[in-house]
Amino acid sequence: MHDMDTRKTASPHSNLSLDVQLCFALYSTMIGLNKVYRTLLKPLGLTYPQYLVMLVLWENDAQTVSAIGERLFLDSATLTPMLKRLEASGVIERRRSEEDERQVIISLTDAGWQLRERAKDVPNCIGAAAECAPKDIEALRTQLNDLRGRLFKHAA
Repeated sequence: MHDMDTRKTASPHSNLSLDVQLCFALYSTMIGLNKVYRTLLKPLGLTYPQYLVMLVLWENDAQTVSAIGERLFLDSATLTPMLKRLEASGVIERRRSEEDERQVIISLTDAGWQLRERAKDVPNCIGAAAECAPKDIEALRTQLNDLRGRLFKHAA
């Protein structure tokens, strides 16, 4: 049993206060961002992770599952069910590589390319929802990408 004197409330300036945690600021911001994306992506029939896969394929079609996973920091166990759902919706196709049957190549269908046109305004809508100028979003994205790189460098 703890002595009442040892269970004091942390001061707002404590390094263990929720409001000073970088992880919580990022996490709670992502909750808000995901809510906006959910509203924008629902008419497209996509979830946010599926949208990320589509962005990767719109940049460079016909990629292996492992290449998509590396780009999105996802393992194949997470990615494969998502790819199966995208295939069932008709926007991608999965086929075995002719060079290496162990590899699965993911390619856009005509419907997947048509979806790109329907999704073209999503980034601008996110910027509007964030009430940020494009240069501010670019600066924030650069900072976050740099932070991600430093964190991955030090991750065990």
